[in-house]
Amino acid sequence: MEDFEKILVFNNEFEAEFLEEVLLDKQIPYGIIERGDSALGGIIELEDGWGYLEAPGRFRKEIQDVFKEIREMPVESDI
Repeated sequence: MEDFEKILVFNNEFEAEFLEEVLLDKQIPYGIIERGDSALGGIIELEDGWGYLEAPGRFRKEIQDVFKEIREMPVESDI
């Protein structure tokens, strides 16, 4: 079994969910670790992000490239 390493940090759960769908489609092994911070009212999330993604290092570049595309996507609004 390959060792997993920290690949990137999520700002929110929506980034995590979107990337998770892509990784499932590409059959890339991963783990999403959410930083639970209900007791401190979200302070840790502000400093360290919502959570992070771990995966085998050989997928690092591919995952980071996909994640960059996700962050650069325009946000549509109904307003």
